[in-house]
Amino acid sequence: MNATVEVRNLRTHFFTRAGVVKAVDDVSFSVSGGQVLGLVGESGSGKTVTGFSIIGLVDPPGRIAGGSIWYQGQDLAKLSEREMRSLRGNRIAMIFQDPMMTLNPVLRIDTQMIETVLAHARVSREEARRRSRDALGMVGIPSPDERLRAYPHQFSGGMRQRVAIAIALLHNPDLLIADEPTTALDVTIQAQILAEVQKLAVEHGTALIWITHDLSVIAGLADQIAVMYAGRIVEFGDATTVLDRPLHPYTHGLIGSVPSRNKRGERLRQIPGMTPNLLSLPAGCAFRMRCAHADVACEAEPPVEPRDGRDLRCCHPMDQAA
Repeated sequence: MNATVEVRNLRTHFFTRAGVVKAVDDVSFSVSGGQVLGLVGESGSGKTVTGFSIIGLVDPPGRIAGGSIWYQGQDLAKLSEREMRSLRGNRIAMIFQDPMMTLNPVLRIDTQMIETVLAHARVSREEARRRSRDALGMVGIPSPDERLRAYPHQFSGGMRQRVAIAIALLHNPDLLIADEPTTALDVTIQAQILAEVQKLAVEHGTALIWITHDLSVIAGLADQIAVMYAGRIVEFGDATTVLDRPLHPYTHGLIGSVPSRNKRGERLRQIPGMTPNLLSLPAGCAFRMRCAHADVACEAEPPVEPRDGRDLRCCHPMDQAA
């Protein structure tokens, strides 16, 4: 199966006065049509910057410093802003964590959605309105005709997020990047949105990258999981394999810290320490200062090696450590 998007050795760095922040450092993965890739990790691990790099929204002082992002035979990392604009919101769409990054507070919803349709499709205004109304209905917004005439401030936070998701789905994109879009939604609406994007992936062959720190969300959604830490993918493989038998100590810690996996009355398990400062990463494995299995071998950068049906960046996998 041909990949919809293939990221190869991507490096996105931020060149600050204090030094170079390697927010994304040598990241590679591919996603095919109809597939869902879960990109997971703590805050600051580089997940969102990876998504922004693909869609061309990295602002100075950040820039793509190396690698390639292949989509339909062209390297997105080398396209001009004008070329990216024709793809962004059309063939490649992103749902942001904050819906107000998508919505303009002073324009009515119909104005924003209709203009989005007309920017990429040669259709009548009436057809654009119909598509906008259908998209609102698709994400479960009642009375879509009436809601089209409303302003963003007249919606609750959850409703605004649903409008933002509807805008992302307007053109049935080939690739959809979702950056924790259901974090602010209640569980019922969250389940509805997850079912909707899964249906989109299956019916329209959309490749989906779902960025999250919530493993309980990704467990029932993703086909593959990439676990990021300090700008690098430390474990990548089939979702069931990674979640059932995590080999990297960091993945093991993330899964162990999900509250539902702790017995009643026990202290919550957590990964000790904090994520490292990307300006002053320790030599070798970035996780070694927080890892119970680290030793002298971890002071050298661990290579990415295939192991037990996944790609792993670790000197002491959990099966050995155990």
